[in-house]
Amino acid sequence: MSLRTFLDSAGTPNHAIAVLGDDAEDPLGELLETSFTDSEIDVQLEAGQRETGSVEIDDTVVAVEGESPIATDDPLAVLLEDGTPVASSPLSELYETVLAINSDLFITGARGLGEIELPDLLTTLTDTRLRLRGYPLSHKEKLLLILLSRYIEQTAWEADSGTIRSSFQHLERLEDELGTRRVYERLADTGVDVHLYGMAEDEVTPAAALDATVHTGSSAEYRDGWFVVHRPPDPTASDATPAALVCLEVEPRIWDSFWTFDPETVVAVDNYIASTL
Repeated sequence: MSLRTFLDSAGTPNHAIAVLGDDAEDPLGELLETSFTDSEIDVQLEAGQRETGSVEIDDTVVAVEGESPIATDDPLAVLLEDGTPVASSPLSELYETVLAINSDLFITGARGLGEIELPDLLTTLTDTRLRLRGYPLSHKEKLLLILLSRYIEQTAWEADSGTIRSSFQHLERLEDELGTRRVYERLADTGVDVHLYGMAEDEVTPAAALDATVHTGSSAEYRDGWFVVHRPPDPTASDATPAALVCLEVEPRIWDSFWTFDPETVVAVDNYIASTL
């Protein structure tokens, strides 16, 4: 058992994203393409299909059931799995939550807990294995992982209970990134049991001042791992918010990753981290 085991167990569905609308080929659609360049998710810009509510993928026209005609000024991004629509989000919503921002908003704390929204299209990519690149290889791909990290931290903060386990590779990041430190100061002031993982250059780490349990090590999973796991007291309760992001840096600035909201998977990941790291 390892973090790699969970990644290998994640699905690799045949996903594609179709952007429907008269303005589908505007810069926003092209910007969405850059968020999935290395993830094997094909983003297709389908201008002129606003009225039909359909999309052509691999020469097959697929109806987007349940969708009303798309407003001319607000194209719709539709996630397809094996050619079947499974989720959609207005392109404007993706712009506000992902495409228009950069990691500095999270690092500096300009966008903090209570301000994170996760579009349906990204939520539905749960349990899907993705390979995403960080800067300077890509300006947008890794931002999806940063967004998911903050979203899971926010679910723990809102729940005010359970356990959160977060890995930083280098614990000094809690000193260098003011926004990240503020998040964990706020989490430590709640009823959440906070556990922080990472390598430390000194015996006294920036995490030591936080009301949290600090775990240090130098194994490969400390060096290459990035995870954020929120386990509620009862992960199967109807109002529970179990969530986990698991990533491994397989090459410099290239991340093998997946996120999940499945209670059984979240518990398994949490149990592994608690017993091994």
